Amino acid sequence: MRNAEGALDLQGLQSSLFFETPEEIYARVFRELKPRTPVPQLLVEFCRFANADSFIRLESGRLHVRISDLLAGAPAPVLEALAYILLGKLYRKAVPRMYGYRYRLFLNRRDVRRQAHLVRQIRGRKFISGPAGEHHNLEEIFERLNRRFFDGLLGRPQLGWSRGSSRSMLGHFDPSHNAIVLSRIFDRPGTPLVALEYVMFHEMLHLRYPVDHSGSRRRVHTREFREAEKKFPQLREAKEMLKRL
Repeated sequence: MRNAEGALDLQGLQSSLFFETPEEIYARVFRELKPRTPVPQLLVEFCRFANADSFIRLESGRLHVRISDLLAGAPAPVLEALAYILLGKLYRKAVPRMYGYRYRLFLNRRDVRRQAHLVRQIRGRKFISGPAGEHHNLEEIFERLNRRFFDGLLGRPQLGWSRGSSRSMLGHFDPSHNAIVLSRIFDRPGTPLVALEYVMFHEMLHLRYPVDHSGSRRRVHTREFREAEKKFPQLREAKEMLKRL
């Protein structure tokens, strides 16, 4: 929006933004990204997702945007930033970094993270098989590593094996359900025990060193995390084994 002298009228732009509906926000951003293309029919809805996920697709000439209801009460500039992100991805348009920064900063707010955590607990489904596998018991491995590296002070979370033998997701710690799940690829007689122990140790470190949410980016592997990981005596050997799985 520009004033009579042609200068960018930021005050007017911000004022109009706060009174726009979600559909109007997406229509305006669409016109900016694709000024020569007529704005298609728009449907923007807030859905009961288990995470702060959002999706956009173009079907039969209509843009359908589905946004997590965690963002239903988000400030208009945050919804605008998400519109730039989603439309930019859909049409492969470069999006100014300020919009990604603004969106991440909102998601990293303590109150938003707390609400997202509760929603994942209530709505999210988590398959946890239990610690006993065909060849290994995760509870025994956890307690052995707990005594060795953490003085036995880590509280034991839920432990389980994945449904399938995933090679891409070897293990993960889910803080919302307080669970460590490892791939069944390790529950085989030929899999080196040191590889299994390293992956369990890595996930236990996530339990010990939570994600750093300061600033606009989530830091999953902090400096403290990396330094603690080096205490695993067969670190290099274990990583080489994982590459060959």
